[in-house]
Amino acid sequence: MAPSAQAGLKKQYVSSDKAPTRKPMEPRPSASILLISPINQILLLHRVRRKSDAFAAAHVFPGGNLSASQDGDIPAPDHPQRHVDGPAYRLGAIRECFEESGILLARKNDGSGSLLEVPEIEKNRARKEIHSGNLKFVDWVKTQGGVVDSESLLPYTRWITPTNVPKRFTTQMYIYFLPLQTTSISSLGLPITSEAMIPIPTSDGGIEHTAALFQSCSQWLSQAAQNEIILFPPQFYLMYLLSPFLQASEAPTALSVEELQKQRDYVMEFLKTDGDGKGVLWKDKVMSPMGLGGFSKDGRAILALDKPGPELKASGRRGDERRVVLVKFGKQGPRDVEVRLRAEVLAEQREGASKL
Repeated sequence: MAPSAQAGLKKQYVSSDKAPTRKPMEPRPSASILLISPINQILLLHRVRRKSDAFAAAHVFPGGNLSASQDGDIPAPDHPQRHVDGPAYRLGAIRECFEESGILLARKNDGSGSLLEVPEIEKNRARKEIHSGNLKFVDWVKTQGGVVDSESLLPYTRWITPTNVPKRFTTQMYIYFLPLQTTSISSLGLPITSEAMIPIPTSDGGIEHTAALFQSCSQWLSQAAQNEIILFPPQFYLMYLLSPFLQASEAPTALSVEELQKQRDYVMEFLKTDGDGKGVLWKDKVMSPMGLGGFSKDGRAILALDKPGPELKASGRRGDERRVVLVKFGKQGPRDVEVRLRAEVLAEQREGASKL
């Protein structure tokens, strides 16, 4: 790769092995949700194309920066809870999901446990008011007869932006399963199936996103593999891990409720494992992608996911020791993203070097 291309690479998402020339920016607390539909599809939002945005024109999970005025106390940079799942991260994730997609993750406070339903006109009004800071999200949910459903969020890794990037984030990822169908028995002894509504996500009017859509993990990954959409390494990697479990069909009636629930059960079991034998469960894994040095045989950067970043260097927390992400960075964003086993990629590197 030409020196100019290598220099450009260092300005992208991947971190180099060299220490930064100045103190790295403090990562801003943020949170995102992998929102799973009643037929086990996943929601992505298409970000607007602005040079100032960290993920311009990319497809991303709903989420964003925490707000002290909206989400409560945010742990200070030197606080032990700064990079740990907590109330502010959970509330921020659900608030941002509502602002960006219009999907409200709140339950009725009548004891039924049902998702709160709010008229579309009122939701649209509230989204704008909450985004502008004129309305507090939690207070508004209460006025609608609900409570924020933060307890149903499942922690699923944390990502800390590498130190060489100007805008850094410490992002808590969550999974949230929207309700499946339920079956009850009528007074005549006949089964009544109540199909859970698949919510229709909507953009925020172009403030940050231009489109919002549910599709299967495999569909999103296929589109990214063909470079039809932009997926940054975290989004690609997390959906790659879920895709073997969530084999969603595009037809709502193709899979039974039992089959869909079984897929979700597999995900729940997966989250209870560490994935690489190092003892750090998926809810506690921290990824700060860093270049391994050199490139793959086809010229892609090799991002290691095992380090947690300088903020958690002595914490004992780790990322994924088994896998790496291959990616080619360019002006249009990351391309040709792929998840591979680290041992295989390093073996290919050694083999290539021995032939020189």
